[in-house]
Amino acid sequence: MTDSAQRSTLDIDLLIQQFDQALRTLVPGASAAQRPSPAQPLDEPELTESERRDVAGLMRINHTGEVCAQALYQGQALTARLPDIRQSMEHAAREEVDHLVWCEQRLQELDSRPSLLNPAWYALSFGIGAAAGLAGDKWSLGFVAETEQQVGVHLQEHLEQLPRNDLRSRAVLEQMLVDERIHGETARDAGGAPLPPPVKLAMGLMAKVMKGLAYRV
Repeated sequence: MTDSAQRSTLDIDLLIQQFDQALRTLVPGASAAQRPSPAQPLDEPELTESERRDVAGLMRINHTGEVCAQALYQGQALTARLPDIRQSMEHAAREEVDHLVWCEQRLQELDSRPSLLNPAWYALSFGIGAAAGLAGDKWSLGFVAETEQQVGVHLQEHLEQLPRNDLRSRAVLEQMLVDERIHGETARDAGGAPLPPPVKLAMGLMAKVMKGLAYRV
């Protein structure tokens, strides 16, 4: 087999892998968590209909955030230049699958569903991740660190908004917060560069739009 044919085969395999990962992320029930949900040993709370809708909206935001995280990491792994950085991105993506599944399970318990706009958010996030990877590994890692920082802020906000008796949702978000902080610290320690303020601002604005839409749609 010629070098050109080998490259073509590798490219096709990579595209198939990326398509498979997208389906696993976007199709409910297609992914499996490595860890049991932190909510598992806790009782289902008694919520009013208004509280149930509000909690479902918050968990839908977090589920969409994990869809975006999967796409970002996959895009970055695709364009990362150093093998160890690529492996780091793929490892982080596998850990984030737990969050995706936990949020999906909680939505089912609340008689709700994921956002209908998730395919669009996945495509957009994948493109952003690939662009970050092309910019260089230090910027790609810096993007991860900033993303996890912003995710941590909104998780903390959601913990404050949850009904006091909803310990199941709270347990999920608390464990997610711990994991996100670790991912951010790992990215910074690996050489992630601080992002320019305009980039941070743009990321924050996009996240704000995503949260507003995912809460309702």
